[in-house]
Amino acid sequence: MAQKRSEMIAETRSKLITAARTAFATNGYADSSMDELTADAGLTRGALYHHFGGKKGLLEAVIAQIDAEMIDRLSVVISNASSTWEGFIDESIAYIKMALEPEIQRIVLLDGPAVLGDPSQWPSQNACMQSTQRSVQRLIDEKMIHPVDPEATGRLIMGALLGASLWIAHAEDPHAASSKAIESFVTLASGLLLKNERAN
Repeated sequence: MAQKRSEMIAETRSKLITAARTAFATNGYADSSMDELTADAGLTRGALYHHFGGKKGLLEAVIAQIDAEMIDRLSVVISNASSTWEGFIDESIAYIKMALEPEIQRIVLLDGPAVLGDPSQWPSQNACMQSTQRSVQRLIDEKMIHPVDPEATGRLIMGALLGASLWIAHAEDPHAASSKAIESFVTLASGLLLKNERAN
């Protein structure tokens, strides 16, 4: 019985998140009607309040789902790289390029900060930060980069990537901004390399 109840809760939450994700991506957060959203999910407005506390809580859940998918995609990029350095650069470039995707751009980079505040304080950023710190530590251990402080460097890198993504999302020409951001980031990141590695 308990299992069935937990399955029903998970199904209800999933339906609401799916409906909200479609509505937020199509209409934007402000113009998404909770009545239409719950009707599309075949549920009541009361169900939304019960599971998420309201529209803002639902946005948080949608962003958490998108962020988890982004992290999974970036993990694949890292695993396909031929070296730790290549994985670090490829992951960073992939992260920047994700700012061009309409759903990520609208929900995570435009509506998210407007409704939920500073993205660097979101729980999902902790996972990104830890991943970046691990990459920095591996590069130090492999003697690829200068022996910098991994936490400070990880925060600087994530700040640069997040700032670039927000700039791209708001830019008049997002594709041009993305190209500029990638080129500049690679140049900046290459400054971490030890001289002998830079020459290779």
